[in-house]
Amino acid sequence: MSMEPANRPPLGVAMIGYAFMGKAHSNAWRNVASFFDVPAFEQKVLVGRDAAAVSEAAARYGWSETATDWRTVLDRDDIHVVDICAPGWMHAEIATAALEAGKHVLLEKPLANTLAEAEAMTTAAQEARTRGVQSMVGFNYRRVPALALAKELISEGRLGSVRQVRAAYLQDWLADDQAPMTWRLKKETAGSGALGDIASHAIDQVLFLLGEQVTEVSGRLQTFVDRRPGADGLEEVTVDDAAWATLALASGAIASVEASRVATGRKNSLQIEVYGDKGALRFDLENLNELAFLDSSAPAREQGFRRIVVTEPEHPYLDAWWPQGHTIGWEHTFTHEIRDFLLAIDAGAEPSPSFEDGLEVQRVLAAVEESAAAHSSTIQLQPAAQSSATVAAPAQTEGA
Repeated sequence: MSMEPANRPPLGVAMIGYAFMGKAHSNAWRNVASFFDVPAFEQKVLVGRDAAAVSEAAARYGWSETATDWRTVLDRDDIHVVDICAPGWMHAEIATAALEAGKHVLLEKPLANTLAEAEAMTTAAQEARTRGVQSMVGFNYRRVPALALAKELISEGRLGSVRQVRAAYLQDWLADDQAPMTWRLKKETAGSGALGDIASHAIDQVLFLLGEQVTEVSGRLQTFVDRRPGADGLEEVTVDDAAWATLALASGAIASVEASRVATGRKNSLQIEVYGDKGALRFDLENLNELAFLDSSAPAREQGFRRIVVTEPEHPYLDAWWPQGHTIGWEHTFTHEIRDFLLAIDAGAEPSPSFEDGLEVQRVLAAVEESAAAHSSTIQLQPAAQSSATVAAPAQTEGA
């Protein structure tokens, strides 16, 4: 149910974008007050460039009005929250303008397409915060109950000192080399490929779970299919299909990050493994209601990963949903995200992840790109047949 203090009118919400993320966010706005006590709000305006398409989406997703120019929405006194689900190349301009207009901003990840944009946006968010205007980046996997529980266990010291983290986000929607060209495959619109799209989630999980900064980065990017069919024939792909990175953290822990959109057979698998000196955790988004936990303080003959089905009322977020044992799905992470954002606005508190958190992810993404471009951590190995030992042997034989 909604909370609506007598002296506070409902928050007016405008959402910019109505495609994949717009659908997910709309579902969350439509359902959050049915399960959580949140400040009263109204789904006021859905914004999109195609008038007919945005009108159809608004009717389907529960928005009262539509607009085709996001700038007109920022001028309205009855709009208090702007939810930005537009492509990454539009993030900086819209978010900065919304913050300057005094609107609370929820922005889909990653924060921006470039580090310079992310830095400017964070400065704008910090200035807006002094006026009571809040902002948050939509790294929704922080709201998976199993991962929120993992964060609690790590913070409670159940794993001891964390030494290694492995995070791999693997999909296969581009495994077919005839998959068509989209804006996500062009650097000018997407910023990067698998790196910004899904590796950003994996990197955010490393930062979220460990609660510390990355101090060193090495990376590699790879494009396996460099041309794809577009409207006018084959078009050049200008972003990566897959990314790899090794991250050193302030505590001395090391994290490996892998992301691919061409991993055949993997549909939406965010795998996370955390290894400490007293225990370990494993998670896979394709089984999002489960967390595997190993407690090394148990007797040796009893040790091993145990399966926790994260569906109890005592687990994060789940007291609002179904009777214990009943699972939830991917879409619920956005409902949790909206719930936390609304409560932060109501309390005048800084939401998490903040734009500063988004900037930290962006710093790592930029460092991966820089490392990959410079091949700064690459050692070239000669083929065995051309090694000095192989070449030397015939010479010794002839000399004998």
